[in-house]
Amino acid sequence: MQNSAETSSRRRDRVSRRDALRYAGAASVLAGLGAASAIPTAPPAAAAGSQLIDFAAAQIPAEHIRAAGYAGVINYVSTSRPGSNFGAKPITRPYAESLVRAGLVIVSNFQYGKPGGTAPSDFLRGGPGGVADAKTAWHLHTAAGGGQSAPIYFSVDDDIDRETWNNRALPWFRGINSVIGVLRTGVYGGVKVCEWAIADGVIGQSRTPGKRWAWQTRSWSNGKIHPAAVLYQRVIDTASSPGPLVGGIRVDVNDVLAQDVGQWNLHP
Repeated sequence: MQNSAETSSRRRDRVSRRDALRYAGAASVLAGLGAASAIPTAPPAAAAGSQLIDFAAAQIPAEHIRAAGYAGVINYVSTSRPGSNFGAKPITRPYAESLVRAGLVIVSNFQYGKPGGTAPSDFLRGGPGGVADAKTAWHLHTAAGGGQSAPIYFSVDDDIDRETWNNRALPWFRGINSVIGVLRTGVYGGVKVCEWAIADGVIGQSRTPGKRWAWQTRSWSNGKIHPAAVLYQRVIDTASSPGPLVGGIRVDVNDVLAQDVGQWNLHP
């Protein structure tokens, strides 16, 4: 699957008129839910409509997301950990359709385990775990109506060192690649994780020149933003520093750093 996907990537380098029109339409959505201006590529002071939110507690009604000025969501294509019951995991087709009707974009993310949680971090499961997680993610993504060529971001939600990346996380990503291909694989993590994923060739390339499927979190990044990142998680909801309320739910807020961040409508 990976080889054929890479062949398709080379073909997509020459964008057709139809693709160009679809790209422009998606860009206008992200630039302000219909505004004509382009998305700023620099992260500071992202305007309303150039940010996406992520959340797990419950499905936030589309009208509340749009009223708050956000362009869409990064939603889970994974299930809740044992002993938890996150209402937004996984994204469902009816909910996805309500977001689309409201003119909001959707990006897919997989995270089941978590450090200190009832299931360990996903990347600790190595290559076989990557295979299993990719199959689960792809099933839930497509069941909800996710685009066939859209990437899925896989989370490294921890401050790991290079040895842990090489011996645990990298085999996990190789397992993911073997199922859905590099072109549909993205990473969530700190700046070093994004850098390593790009250097080791385990994540795909955005249609925005110079950008890769790297969703970088502010955590463990020491104020640095990787130039190839397409998303930057600027606001992280914690007990000591709560995120904004949208529809009664605390959310994380992500700056959009590229026109193509892997949104479903741009990758049917």
